[in-house]
Amino acid sequence: MGNGTSIGRVRGLGSARHGAHHWLVQRFTAIGNLILIPWLLISLALLPGYDYATVHGWASRPVSATLLALICINTFWHARLGVQVFMEDYVHDEGYKFASLAALNAIPLAAAVFGVICVVRIALGGA
Repeated sequence: MGNGTSIGRVRGLGSARHGAHHWLVQRFTAIGNLILIPWLLISLALLPGYDYATVHGWASRPVSATLLALICINTFWHARLGVQVFMEDYVHDEGYKFASLAALNAIPLAAAVFGVICVVRIALGGA
């Protein structure tokens, strides 16, 4: 009746009911990247110059700063989801799996926070 074999239900090997959510979130972040990354490339291509003052002025505008922060969050979240699937599929030792998934949660979070803080500093004129 849809939840595996009887012994699988006893052992707790039935459906985790998280696969569809994970898959859907990964697709949503991919769509976000398909919108945000071309915006970034086009915006940078349309700049009159690539010196520090020009790029800093562009990045300090509210719309640019907001979308740059969204790029930081979205790309690291999308990468985390993809690497999580890899870790769950190919790391078989439970100790290594726990350590790799713990690092997997910490590293992208730290990188995204660092990126957002940098964008906020630029937007508020601190950098």
